[in-house]
Amino acid sequence: MAAAAGEEPGEPSPEDFVYGEEDFVLQGAGWDGEPGSAPSRFDRALLESWDDRMERGLFRYRLGPLPTRVLPGPMRLVAQLNVQRGTERRPPQAVRSLRQPFDPRAFNFTRLRPGEVLLRLRGAGGAGPAAPPARDPLLVAINASPLERGHVLLLAEPARRLPQALTAPLLRAGLEAALLSAHPGFRVGFNGLGGCASVNHLHLHAFYLGRPLLVESAPARPLRPPGGLGLLRAVPAPAFLFYAAGPAGLEALARDVCRAAERLTDAGLAYNVFATRGDPPEGAAGGGGRGLRVLLWARRPSFGAKASAAFNVALCELAGYLPLPAAPLFRDITEAEALRAIREHLLPEPELLSLGEELARLLAG
Repeated sequence: MAAAAGEEPGEPSPEDFVYGEEDFVLQGAGWDGEPGSAPSRFDRALLESWDDRMERGLFRYRLGPLPTRVLPGPMRLVAQLNVQRGTERRPPQAVRSLRQPFDPRAFNFTRLRPGEVLLRLRGAGGAGPAAPPARDPLLVAINASPLERGHVLLLAEPARRLPQALTAPLLRAGLEAALLSAHPGFRVGFNGLGGCASVNHLHLHAFYLGRPLLVESAPARPLRPPGGLGLLRAVPAPAFLFYAAGPAGLEALARDVCRAAERLTDAGLAYNVFATRGDPPEGAAGGGGRGLRVLLWARRPSFGAKASAAFNVALCELAGYLPLPAAPLFRDITEAEALRAIREHLLPEPELLSLGEELARLLAG
């Protein structure tokens, strides 16, 4: 990646991180113990390099411990006060279309300084279905306005200048990154155009959150025709649920999520995606270990920030994690108020069910 003008001498270079099937943590640590107490090789590499860049001043602000509370109520929403992100982050780009092309004049990830890239993730390849394919490296870069310690961006071939429309290769690589972490709260997500994406250049978010979320465990309603797609209803924002028990299912999962997302775009809908370790679709009662849950939200497009909104609703908020910019809001917000804001752009349940069955037919075909 080309160095930016004004690059500081001695700036660190990204570490090459080659991984194989043996590096996947098939049963990550649960929430019963101390989350993160037994980090994986990937966790150590990511967090050590992230801390190094924080010490070097490459972020927009210095991030310390953040006040966090669980709102009273059945949804167990996790509210977190992050004043600096609200005031210091780069203003989001203007998005006017679900298929807006990449604009080289706007901020994009080809402008990152070399020191902002932490890791180059590269699958070692292999013959088995669970082996990570040999592909161009996935870049792990700092998010200069972080939500939490370890908040990064996952970038596939930034030089190709692809717009923010999810691709199966990027999603699969992001899901592999989730399996490289032993932390139960390592999450991966995507904000689409019209779904509060702030940069129109292909990327995923990944971050650590040391609290469980309801979307990890809530049971899903199977959709017709049967074939794996479910609907999560008893969660902060109803979502379509995809699931993979382990790495062998990641390629098909990524392909199905992207086919469904493309259908939503064709229908004039925006979308967000969230991946987390979680129970099988039927919930913990179904037995077996935890795999990867991927949630897909369909929503009416939102172009530009609403002046009256207490917070924008992107992948974190839809999943039940509320990074809040002001102390009074953090102190006073109730579950009911948060859910009204979260659900404002979502589809009515009859429309969501009809759409879900259409997606299930698409994926079964």
